[in-house]
Amino acid sequence: MKNSIKYLSVLFLVIASSCSDIIDLNSESNIIADDYYSNYNELQSGLTACYKGMQNPLLEEWSLTEMRSDNTCMDGPSSTSTPKMDLAYIDQLYPSTTQTGIYNYWLKTYNNIKNCNTVLNACGANFNSSPGVIEYAPVTIDATAFQCKSVAAEASFIRAYHYFNLVRLYGGVFLIDEPITAQQAKTFNRSSVLDIYKLIVADLNNAITNGKTAAYSASSPDLGRANAWAAKALLAKVFLTLGRNQEASALLDSVIASGGYSLQSTYASVFSVNNEMNSEILFAVRYKSGGLGMGNPLANLFAPSNSGNAVINGDGSSSNNPTLEITKTNSAYTSYIDPAVSRKDVNIGLFGTSTYYIKKYISPTALANDAENDWPVIRYSDVLLMKAEADGNTAGSLALINLVRTRVGLAALTSTTITSTALFEKALAQERRWEFAFENQRWFDILRFTTTTTSLSASTDAFPNLKVQGAEYVMKKHFTNMYSKFYGTFSVLPVSLSQLQSNANLNRFLLPIPQYEIDTNSFIAIPQNPGY
Repeated sequence: MKNSIKYLSVLFLVIASSCSDIIDLNSESNIIADDYYSNYNELQSGLTACYKGMQNPLLEEWSLTEMRSDNTCMDGPSSTSTPKMDLAYIDQLYPSTTQTGIYNYWLKTYNNIKNCNTVLNACGANFNSSPGVIEYAPVTIDATAFQCKSVAAEASFIRAYHYFNLVRLYGGVFLIDEPITAQQAKTFNRSSVLDIYKLIVADLNNAITNGKTAAYSASSPDLGRANAWAAKALLAKVFLTLGRNQEASALLDSVIASGGYSLQSTYASVFSVNNEMNSEILFAVRYKSGGLGMGNPLANLFAPSNSGNAVINGDGSSSNNPTLEITKTNSAYTSYIDPAVSRKDVNIGLFGTSTYYIKKYISPTALANDAENDWPVIRYSDVLLMKAEADGNTAGSLALINLVRTRVGLAALTSTTITSTALFEKALAQERRWEFAFENQRWFDILRFTTTTTSLSASTDAFPNLKVQGAEYVMKKHFTNMYSKFYGTFSVLPVSLSQLQSNANLNRFLLPIPQYEIDTNSFIAIPQNPGY
Protein backbone atom coordinates (compact mmCIF):
# COMPACT_ATOMS: atom_id res chain seq x y z
CA MET A 1 0.00 0.00 0.00
CA LYS A 2 1.32 3.42 -0.90
CA ASN A 3 1.14 5.90 1.93
CA SER A 4 1.04 9.58 2.61
CA ILE A 5 4.78 10.19 2.50
CA LYS A 6 5.05 8.69 -0.97
CA TYR A 7 1.96 10.56 -2.17
CA LEU A 8 3.23 13.79 -0.65
CA SER A 9 6.58 13.29 -2.33
CA VAL A 10 4.95 12.97 -5.74
CA LEU A 11 2.90 16.10 -5.07
CA PHE A 12 6.08 17.78 -3.90
CA LEU A 13 7.74 17.07 -7.25
CA VAL A 14 4.84 18.72 -9.06
CA ILE A 15 5.02 21.77 -6.79
CA ALA A 16 8.77 22.02 -7.22
CA SER A 17 8.58 21.88 -11.00
CA SER A 18 6.02 24.68 -11.19
CA CYS A 19 7.31 26.82 -8.31
CA SER A 20 11.06 26.52 -8.40
CA ASP A 21 11.46 29.38 -5.93
CA ILE A 22 10.02 27.17 -3.19
CA ILE A 23 12.09 24.00 -3.27
CA ASP A 24 15.25 23.29 -5.22
CA LEU A 25 15.47 19.54 -5.76
CA ASN A 26 18.63 19.96 -7.80
CA SER A 27 20.46 21.24 -4.74
CA GLU A 28 20.21 18.17 -2.53
CA SER A 29 16.52 18.91 -1.82
CA ASN A 30 17.52 22.11 -0.03
CA ILE A 31 14.90 24.52 1.17
CA ILE A 32 16.25 27.81 -0.18
CA ALA A 33 13.67 30.31 1.05
CA ASP A 34 13.98 30.64 4.81
CA ASP A 35 11.04 33.04 5.05
CA TYR A 36 8.83 31.19 2.57
CA TYR A 37 6.45 29.61 5.06
CA SER A 38 3.19 31.41 5.64
CA ASN A 39 0.80 28.57 6.48
CA TYR A 40 0.52 24.95 7.57
CA ASN A 41 0.41 23.51 4.04
CA GLU A 42 3.70 25.19 3.22
CA LEU A 43 5.22 23.80 6.41
CA GLN A 44 4.15 20.36 5.22
CA SER A 45 5.84 20.87 1.85
CA GLY A 46 9.05 21.81 3.66
CA LEU A 47 8.77 18.74 5.88
CA THR A 48 8.39 16.58 2.78
CA ALA A 49 11.69 18.02 1.54
CA CYS A 50 13.27 16.84 4.79
CA TYR A 51 11.98 13.30 4.23
CA LYS A 52 13.17 13.37 0.62
CA GLY A 53 16.57 14.64 1.77
CA MET A 54 17.09 11.49 3.85
CA GLN A 55 17.67 9.54 0.65
CA ASN A 56 20.86 11.34 -0.34
CA PRO A 57 23.23 10.31 2.48
CA LEU A 58 22.26 6.66 1.95
CA LEU A 59 24.16 6.74 -1.35
CA GLU A 60 27.35 6.82 0.74
CA GLU A 61 26.36 5.48 4.15
CA TRP A 62 26.81 1.79 3.32
CA SER A 63 30.49 2.38 2.55
CA LEU A 64 31.07 4.16 5.87
CA THR A 65 29.27 1.55 7.95
CA GLU A 66 28.83 -1.94 6.48
CA MET A 67 32.04 -1.81 4.46
CA ARG A 68 34.11 -0.71 7.44
CA SER A 69 32.73 -3.67 9.38
CA ASP A 70 33.19 -7.39 8.86
CA ASN A 71 29.97 -7.64 6.83
CA THR A 72 30.97 -6.34 3.39
CA CYS A 73 34.00 -5.49 1.30
CA MET A 74 34.82 -3.74 -1.94
CA ASP A 75 34.86 -5.68 -5.19
CA GLY A 76 37.82 -6.38 -7.40
CA PRO A 77 41.22 -6.51 -5.66
CA SER A 78 42.82 -5.78 -9.03
CA SER A 79 40.69 -2.76 -9.93
CA THR A 80 42.58 0.45 -10.70
CA SER A 81 39.60 2.79 -10.80
CA THR A 82 39.67 5.66 -8.32
CA PRO A 83 36.20 4.87 -6.86
CA LYS A 84 37.18 1.24 -6.23
CA MET A 85 40.49 2.20 -4.67
CA ASP A 86 38.73 4.74 -2.45
CA LEU A 87 36.43 1.95 -1.28
CA ALA A 88 39.43 -0.29 -0.67
CA TYR A 89 40.95 2.28 1.68
CA ILE A 90 37.67 2.62 3.56
CA ASP A 91 37.39 -1.16 3.74
CA GLN A 92 40.89 -1.30 5.24
CA LEU A 93 40.13 1.42 7.82
CA TYR A 94 42.69 3.69 6.17
CA PRO A 95 40.78 6.35 4.22
CA SER A 96 42.22 9.60 2.96
CA THR A 97 41.03 12.87 4.51
CA THR A 98 40.03 13.89 0.97
CA GLN A 99 38.07 10.73 0.17
CA THR A 100 35.07 11.70 -1.94
CA GLY A 101 32.48 9.49 -0.26
CA ILE A 102 33.38 10.73 3.21
CA TYR A 103 32.91 14.34 2.09
CA ASN A 104 29.75 13.61 0.11
CA TYR A 105 28.11 11.94 3.10
CA TRP A 106 29.04 14.88 5.31
CA LEU A 107 27.73 17.41 2.77
CA LYS A 108 24.48 15.61 2.00
CA THR A 109 23.75 15.11 5.68
CA TYR A 110 24.33 18.75 6.53
CA ASN A 111 22.25 19.82 3.55
CA ASN A 112 19.28 17.99 5.02
CA ILE A 113 20.03 19.27 8.51
CA LYS A 114 19.68 22.71 6.93
CA ASN A 115 16.26 21.68 5.63
CA CYS A 116 15.24 20.54 9.11
CA ASN A 117 16.56 23.71 10.74
CA THR A 118 14.56 25.87 8.36
CA VAL A 119 11.33 23.99 9.08
CA LEU A 120 11.96 24.00 12.84
CA ASN A 121 12.70 27.71 12.78
CA ALA A 122 9.43 28.39 10.94
CA CYS A 123 7.62 26.35 13.61
CA GLY A 124 9.14 28.47 16.37
CA ALA A 125 11.17 25.52 17.70
CA ASN A 126 14.52 26.44 19.25
CA PHE A 127 17.17 24.39 21.01
CA ASN A 128 18.03 25.69 24.49
CA SER A 129 21.35 24.03 25.21
CA SER A 130 21.46 24.91 28.90
CA PRO A 131 18.63 22.62 30.01
CA GLY A 132 18.94 20.64 26.77
CA VAL A 133 15.36 21.04 25.53
CA ILE A 134 13.43 22.25 22.51
CA GLU A 135 11.43 25.37 23.33
CA TYR A 136 8.73 27.07 21.28
CA ALA A 137 8.33 30.75 20.48
CA PRO A 138 5.11 32.26 19.07
CA VAL A 139 4.83 32.26 15.27
CA THR A 140 3.00 34.64 12.97
CA ILE A 141 2.21 32.20 10.17
CA ASP A 142 -1.25 30.75 9.54
CA ALA A 143 -0.80 27.59 11.60
CA THR A 144 -1.91 26.59 15.07
CA ALA A 145 0.51 25.87 17.88
CA PHE A 146 -0.52 22.21 17.68
CA GLN A 147 0.21 22.07 13.94
CA CYS A 148 3.60 23.73 14.40
CA LYS A 149 4.59 21.33 17.16
CA SER A 150 3.41 18.33 15.13
CA VAL A 151 5.55 19.34 12.14
CA ALA A 152 8.48 20.21 14.39
CA ALA A 153 8.29 16.77 16.04
CA GLU A 154 8.92 15.07 12.69
CA ALA A 155 11.66 17.51 11.68
CA SER A 156 13.30 16.99 15.08
CA PHE A 157 13.34 13.24 14.55
CA ILE A 158 15.02 13.60 11.16
CA ARG A 159 17.61 16.05 12.51
CA ALA A 160 18.37 13.77 15.45
CA TYR A 161 18.77 10.80 13.11
CA HIS A 162 21.32 12.73 11.05
CA TYR A 163 23.32 14.00 14.02
CA PHE A 164 23.32 10.55 15.62
CA ASN A 165 24.96 9.13 12.49
CA LEU A 166 27.41 12.04 12.23
CA VAL A 167 28.60 11.87 15.83
CA ARG A 168 29.11 8.12 15.68
CA LEU A 169 31.06 8.35 12.44
CA TYR A 170 33.08 11.57 12.87
CA GLY A 171 33.01 12.31 16.61
CA GLY A 172 32.42 15.94 17.56
CA VAL A 173 30.94 17.76 14.56
CA PHE A 174 29.49 21.20 13.86
CA LEU A 175 26.38 21.75 15.96
CA ILE A 176 24.15 23.85 13.73
CA ASP A 177 20.59 24.05 15.01
CA GLU A 178 19.20 27.08 13.18
CA PRO A 179 19.23 28.49 9.65
CA ILE A 180 22.53 30.22 8.92
CA THR A 181 24.27 31.65 5.89
CA ALA A 182 27.28 30.05 4.24
CA GLN A 183 29.44 32.84 5.67
CA GLN A 184 28.12 32.25 9.18
CA ALA A 185 28.83 28.54 8.83
CA LYS A 186 32.53 29.35 8.56
CA THR A 187 32.48 30.62 12.15
CA PHE A 188 31.25 27.31 13.62
CA ASN A 189 33.89 24.98 15.00
CA ARG A 190 33.46 21.43 16.19
CA SER A 191 31.33 20.86 19.27
CA SER A 192 32.01 18.19 21.85
CA VAL A 193 30.53 14.74 21.42
CA LEU A 194 28.43 15.19 24.55
CA ASP A 195 27.01 18.50 23.28
CA ILE A 196 25.96 16.81 20.05
CA TYR A 197 24.25 14.10 22.08
CA LYS A 198 22.49 16.76 24.15
CA LEU A 199 20.87 18.08 20.95
CA ILE A 200 20.00 14.57 19.78
CA VAL A 201 18.28 13.75 23.07
CA ALA A 202 16.43 17.08 23.08
CA ASP A 203 15.22 16.53 19.50
CA LEU A 204 14.00 13.02 20.20
CA ASN A 205 12.26 14.06 23.41
CA ASN A 206 10.52 16.75 21.38
CA ALA A 207 9.49 14.12 18.83
CA ILE A 208 8.16 11.93 21.64
CA THR A 209 6.25 14.73 23.38
CA ASN A 210 4.69 16.23 20.26
CA GLY A 211 4.73 13.34 17.81
CA LYS A 212 1.73 11.26 16.82
CA THR A 213 0.96 8.29 19.09
CA ALA A 214 -1.77 6.47 17.15
CA ALA A 215 -1.27 2.70 17.01
CA TYR A 216 0.10 1.23 13.82
CA SER A 217 -2.43 0.78 11.04
CA ALA A 218 -1.73 -0.18 7.45
CA SER A 219 -4.41 2.28 6.33
CA SER A 220 -3.22 5.23 8.42
CA PRO A 221 -2.81 8.52 6.51
CA ASP A 222 0.34 9.07 8.58
CA LEU A 223 1.99 5.82 7.58
CA GLY A 224 5.65 6.42 6.80
CA ARG A 225 6.00 9.46 9.03
CA ALA A 226 8.22 9.58 12.09
CA ASN A 227 5.98 9.22 15.14
CA ALA A 228 6.52 9.13 18.90
CA TRP A 229 7.14 5.37 18.87
CA ALA A 230 9.92 5.64 16.29
CA ALA A 231 11.43 8.46 18.36
CA LYS A 232 11.35 6.34 21.53
CA ALA A 233 13.08 3.47 19.76
CA LEU A 234 15.76 5.72 18.29
CA LEU A 235 16.29 7.44 21.64
CA ALA A 236 16.69 4.01 23.23
CA LYS A 237 19.51 3.28 20.79
CA VAL A 238 21.09 6.63 21.67
CA PHE A 239 20.91 5.74 25.36
CA LEU A 240 22.44 2.31 24.74
CA THR A 241 25.28 4.04 22.91
CA LEU A 242 25.76 6.30 25.93
CA GLY A 243 25.61 3.42 28.38
CA ARG A 244 22.29 4.59 29.85
CA ASN A 245 20.71 1.16 29.71
CA GLN A 246 17.97 1.64 32.29
CA GLU A 247 16.57 4.64 30.43
CA ALA A 248 16.76 2.69 27.17
CA SER A 249 14.91 -0.23 28.73
CA ALA A 250 12.04 1.97 29.91
CA LEU A 251 11.57 3.48 26.45
CA LEU A 252 11.60 0.06 24.80
CA ASP A 253 9.07 -1.23 27.34
CA SER A 254 6.79 1.58 26.24
CA VAL A 255 7.13 0.72 22.55
CA ILE A 256 6.48 -2.97 23.19
CA ALA A 257 3.51 -2.23 25.46
CA SER A 258 1.94 0.05 22.84
CA GLY A 259 0.81 -3.02 20.92
CA GLY A 260 1.16 -1.11 17.70
CA TYR A 261 4.05 -3.10 16.24
CA SER A 262 4.84 -6.77 15.80
CA LEU A 263 7.15 -9.15 13.99
CA GLN A 264 6.09 -10.22 10.53
CA SER A 265 5.39 -13.93 10.19
CA THR A 266 8.34 -14.35 7.82
CA TYR A 267 11.62 -12.50 7.38
CA ALA A 268 11.00 -12.15 3.64
CA SER A 269 7.72 -10.28 4.14
CA VAL A 270 9.53 -7.53 6.06
CA PHE A 271 11.31 -6.44 2.89
CA SER A 272 8.69 -7.21 0.26
CA VAL A 273 7.83 -4.22 -1.95
CA ASN A 274 4.26 -5.49 -1.84
CA ASN A 275 4.21 -5.16 1.94
CA GLU A 276 5.87 -1.82 2.61
CA MET A 277 5.58 -0.06 5.97
CA ASN A 278 4.32 -3.27 7.55
CA SER A 279 3.85 -3.87 11.27
CA GLU A 280 7.58 -4.41 11.79
CA ILE A 281 8.75 -1.10 10.36
CA LEU A 282 8.83 1.72 12.89
CA PHE A 283 10.66 3.96 10.44
CA ALA A 284 12.16 3.65 6.97
CA VAL A 285 13.57 5.98 4.36
CA ARG A 286 10.99 5.81 1.59
CA TYR A 287 11.56 5.31 -2.13
CA LYS A 288 9.12 5.20 -5.03
CA SER A 289 9.81 3.71 -8.44
CA GLY A 290 8.15 4.77 -11.67
CA GLY A 291 10.57 7.23 -13.27
CA LEU A 292 9.78 10.02 -10.79
CA GLY A 293 13.37 10.53 -9.66
CA MET A 294 12.53 8.94 -6.31
CA GLY A 295 13.53 5.32 -6.95
CA ASN A 296 16.16 3.48 -4.94
CA PRO A 297 19.54 3.36 -6.79
CA LEU A 298 21.16 1.06 -4.23
CA ALA A 299 19.81 -2.06 -5.92
CA ASN A 300 21.96 -1.34 -8.97
CA LEU A 301 24.93 -0.41 -6.80
CA PHE A 302 24.76 -3.71 -4.91
CA ALA A 303 23.87 -6.04 -7.80
CA PRO A 304 26.81 -7.95 -9.35
CA SER A 305 28.69 -6.25 -12.15
CA ASN A 306 28.53 -7.72 -15.63
CA SER A 307 25.26 -9.43 -14.79
CA GLY A 308 23.38 -7.55 -17.52
CA ASN A 309 19.68 -7.62 -16.73
CA ALA A 310 19.81 -11.02 -15.08
CA VAL A 311 19.65 -9.62 -11.54
CA ILE A 312 18.25 -6.14 -12.13
CA ASN A 313 17.62 -3.93 -15.15
CA GLY A 314 20.64 -1.80 -16.00
CA ASP A 315 23.31 -4.14 -14.62
CA GLY A 316 25.03 -3.84 -11.24
CA SER A 317 28.17 -2.25 -9.85
CA SER A 318 29.27 -4.78 -7.20
CA SER A 319 29.99 -1.82 -4.96
CA ASN A 320 29.13 -3.55 -1.70
CA ASN A 321 29.74 -7.27 -1.39
CA PRO A 322 29.20 -9.81 1.39
CA THR A 323 32.48 -10.91 2.92
CA LEU A 324 33.65 -14.49 2.60
CA GLU A 325 32.87 -14.87 6.29
CA ILE A 326 29.12 -14.56 5.88
CA THR A 327 28.42 -15.88 2.40
CA LYS A 328 25.96 -18.72 2.33
CA THR A 329 28.16 -21.79 1.93
CA ASN A 330 31.67 -20.90 3.04
CA SER A 331 32.72 -23.94 5.05
CA ALA A 332 35.83 -22.16 6.38
CA TYR A 333 33.69 -19.77 8.43
CA THR A 334 30.67 -21.77 9.50
CA SER A 335 30.42 -19.99 12.85
CA TYR A 336 29.99 -16.66 11.03
CA ILE A 337 27.27 -17.77 8.62
CA ASP A 338 23.63 -17.25 9.53
CA PRO A 339 22.19 -20.70 10.29
CA ALA A 340 18.70 -19.47 9.34
CA VAL A 341 18.25 -20.43 5.69
CA SER A 342 15.10 -18.31 5.30
CA ARG A 343 16.96 -15.22 6.45
CA LYS A 344 20.25 -15.63 4.62
CA ASP A 345 18.40 -16.37 1.37
CA VAL A 346 16.68 -12.98 1.68
CA ASN A 347 19.92 -11.20 2.49
CA ILE A 348 22.38 -12.85 0.09
CA GLY A 349 21.96 -13.85 -3.54
CA LEU A 350 24.18 -15.91 -5.84
CA PHE A 351 24.92 -14.98 -9.45
CA GLY A 352 26.57 -17.70 -11.47
CA THR A 353 28.49 -20.19 -9.38
CA SER A 354 30.54 -18.00 -7.06
CA THR A 355 29.41 -14.36 -7.09
CA TYR A 356 27.51 -13.49 -3.93
CA TYR A 357 25.71 -10.17 -3.64
CA ILE A 358 23.34 -8.26 -1.36
CA LYS A 359 19.86 -9.30 -2.39
CA LYS A 360 17.43 -7.79 0.13
CA TYR A 361 17.04 -4.43 -1.67
CA ILE A 362 16.57 -5.80 -5.15
CA SER A 363 13.14 -5.93 -6.78
CA PRO A 364 11.94 -5.94 -10.40
CA THR A 365 12.39 -2.55 -12.04
CA ALA A 366 11.59 -1.06 -15.44
CA LEU A 367 14.45 1.44 -15.18
CA ALA A 368 17.95 1.39 -13.75
CA ASN A 369 18.45 3.09 -10.38
CA ASP A 370 14.72 3.12 -9.79
CA ALA A 371 13.89 0.34 -7.34
CA GLU A 372 10.87 0.50 -5.06
CA ASN A 373 12.61 -0.89 -1.97
CA ASP A 374 12.53 1.25 1.17
CA TRP A 375 15.53 1.40 3.52
CA PRO A 376 14.64 0.24 7.04
CA VAL A 377 15.97 2.41 9.87
CA ILE A 378 14.16 0.97 12.89
CA ARG A 379 12.42 -2.40 12.94
CA TYR A 380 10.46 -4.10 15.70
CA SER A 381 13.04 -6.88 15.85
CA ASP A 382 15.56 -4.14 16.68
CA VAL A 383 13.30 -3.01 19.53
CA LEU A 384 13.24 -6.55 20.92
CA LEU A 385 16.98 -7.08 20.64
CA MET A 386 17.75 -3.65 22.07
CA LYS A 387 15.53 -4.48 25.04
CA ALA A 388 17.53 -7.68 25.56
CA GLU A 389 20.75 -5.67 25.36
CA ALA A 390 19.50 -3.07 27.82
CA ASP A 391 18.45 -5.67 30.40
CA GLY A 392 21.45 -7.98 30.03
CA ASN A 393 21.66 -11.69 30.63
CA THR A 394 18.24 -12.56 32.05
CA ALA A 395 15.57 -15.11 31.24
CA GLY A 396 13.43 -12.30 29.85
CA SER A 397 16.22 -11.20 27.53
CA LEU A 398 16.67 -14.73 26.19
CA ALA A 399 12.92 -14.88 25.53
CA LEU A 400 13.14 -11.67 23.47
CA ILE A 401 16.06 -12.98 21.42
CA ASN A 402 14.14 -16.20 20.88
CA LEU A 403 11.19 -14.32 19.38
CA VAL A 404 13.55 -13.18 16.63
CA ARG A 405 15.24 -16.57 16.29
CA THR A 406 12.12 -18.72 16.14
CA ARG A 407 10.61 -16.43 13.49
CA VAL A 408 13.35 -17.64 11.12
CA GLY A 409 13.23 -21.27 12.26
CA LEU A 410 16.15 -21.31 14.69
CA ALA A 411 16.13 -23.19 17.97
CA ALA A 412 15.52 -21.17 21.09
CA LEU A 413 18.46 -20.27 23.31
CA THR A 414 18.35 -21.65 26.84
CA SER A 415 20.12 -21.03 30.12
CA THR A 416 21.81 -24.39 29.77
CA THR A 417 23.80 -23.15 26.76
CA ILE A 418 23.99 -19.44 27.64
CA THR A 419 25.81 -19.87 30.93
CA SER A 420 27.63 -16.54 31.23
CA THR A 421 27.34 -12.86 30.36
CA ALA A 422 30.08 -13.28 27.75
CA LEU A 423 28.14 -16.04 25.99
CA PHE A 424 24.96 -13.98 26.17
CA GLU A 425 26.63 -10.96 24.60
CA LYS A 426 28.18 -13.10 21.89
CA ALA A 427 24.82 -14.71 21.05
CA LEU A 428 23.10 -11.33 20.96
CA ALA A 429 25.82 -9.76 18.82
CA GLN A 430 25.61 -12.66 16.34
CA GLU A 431 21.82 -12.44 16.19
CA ARG A 432 22.00 -8.72 15.48
CA ARG A 433 24.60 -9.29 12.76
CA TRP A 434 22.39 -11.77 10.92
CA GLU A 435 19.06 -10.07 11.54
CA PHE A 436 20.22 -6.63 10.39
CA ALA A 437 22.75 -7.71 7.77
CA PHE A 438 23.43 -4.91 5.26
CA GLU A 439 21.14 -2.42 7.04
CA ASN A 440 24.09 -0.18 8.05
CA GLN A 441 23.96 -1.31 11.67
CA ARG A 442 26.86 -3.72 12.02
CA TRP A 443 29.65 -1.13 12.37
CA PHE A 444 27.84 0.67 15.17
CA ASP A 445 27.06 -2.66 16.84
CA ILE A 446 30.74 -3.65 16.75
CA LEU A 447 31.63 -0.42 18.53
CA ARG A 448 28.80 -0.65 21.04
CA PHE A 449 28.26 -4.31 21.66
CA THR A 450 31.08 -6.77 21.25
CA THR A 451 32.90 -8.86 23.80
CA THR A 452 36.11 -10.79 24.36
CA THR A 453 37.60 -12.51 27.39
CA THR A 454 39.51 -9.33 28.24
CA SER A 455 38.26 -6.30 30.14
CA LEU A 456 35.60 -4.26 28.37
CA SER A 457 35.64 -1.18 30.57
CA ALA A 458 37.64 1.21 28.39
CA SER A 459 35.82 4.21 26.94
CA THR A 460 36.63 7.56 25.39
CA ASP A 461 34.94 10.88 24.85
CA ALA A 462 34.41 10.08 21.18
CA PHE A 463 32.80 6.73 21.96
CA PRO A 464 31.00 7.11 25.30
CA ASN A 465 30.24 3.40 25.68
CA LEU A 466 32.86 1.85 23.40
CA LYS A 467 34.14 -1.60 24.27
CA VAL A 468 37.59 -1.02 22.82
CA GLN A 469 39.11 -4.45 23.15
CA GLY A 470 36.03 -6.09 21.68
CA ALA A 471 35.93 -3.78 18.64
CA GLU A 472 39.64 -4.21 17.98
CA TYR A 473 39.37 -7.97 18.41
CA VAL A 474 36.48 -8.29 15.95
CA MET A 475 38.17 -6.25 13.22
CA LYS A 476 41.59 -7.87 13.65
CA LYS A 477 39.95 -11.28 13.47
CA HIS A 478 38.11 -10.18 10.33
CA PHE A 479 41.33 -9.04 8.65
CA THR A 480 42.99 -12.33 9.58
CA ASN A 481 40.09 -14.38 8.20
CA MET A 482 39.97 -12.44 4.95
CA TYR A 483 43.67 -11.92 4.30
CA SER A 484 44.75 -15.01 2.37
CA LYS A 485 41.75 -15.03 0.02
CA PHE A 486 41.07 -11.32 -0.31
CA TYR A 487 43.24 -8.56 1.17
CA GLY A 488 46.45 -10.45 0.47
CA THR A 489 45.52 -10.82 -3.21
CA PHE A 490 45.47 -7.08 -4.00
CA SER A 491 47.79 -6.42 -6.92
CA VAL A 492 47.18 -2.67 -7.15
CA LEU A 493 46.96 -1.86 -3.47
CA PRO A 494 49.10 -4.42 -1.65
CA VAL A 495 48.85 -4.39 2.13
CA SER A 496 50.32 -6.62 4.82
CA LEU A 497 48.27 -8.33 7.49
CA SER A 498 50.19 -6.47 10.20
CA GLN A 499 49.30 -3.13 8.58
CA LEU A 500 45.64 -4.10 8.37
CA GLN A 501 45.56 -5.12 12.00
CA SER A 502 47.30 -1.93 13.07
CA ASN A 503 44.49 0.01 11.36
CA ALA A 504 42.01 -1.53 13.80
CA ASN A 505 42.67 1.08 16.47
CA LEU A 506 40.74 3.72 18.33
CA ASN A 507 41.75 6.58 16.01
CA ARG A 508 40.64 4.73 12.90
CA PHE A 509 37.26 3.93 14.37
CA LEU A 510 36.41 7.56 13.54
CA LEU A 511 36.35 8.92 10.01
CA PRO A 512 38.43 12.01 9.25
CA ILE A 513 36.76 15.40 9.16
CA PRO A 514 36.61 16.18 5.41
CA GLN A 515 39.80 18.06 4.57
CA TYR A 516 37.83 20.47 2.40
CA GLU A 517 36.13 21.86 5.51
CA ILE A 518 39.51 22.47 7.12
CA ASP A 519 41.34 23.88 4.09
CA THR A 520 38.63 26.29 2.92
CA ASN A 521 37.97 27.92 6.29
CA SER A 522 40.04 31.09 6.68
CA PHE A 523 38.19 32.18 9.84
CA ILE A 524 38.98 29.42 12.33
CA ALA A 525 41.29 26.42 12.66
CA ILE A 526 39.26 23.20 12.62
CA PRO A 527 41.03 20.30 14.35
CA GLN A 528 41.34 17.03 12.46
CA ASN A 529 40.64 13.73 14.19
CA PRO A 530 43.75 12.06 15.66
CA GLY A 531 45.58 9.68 13.37
CA TYR A 532 44.84 11.52 10.12
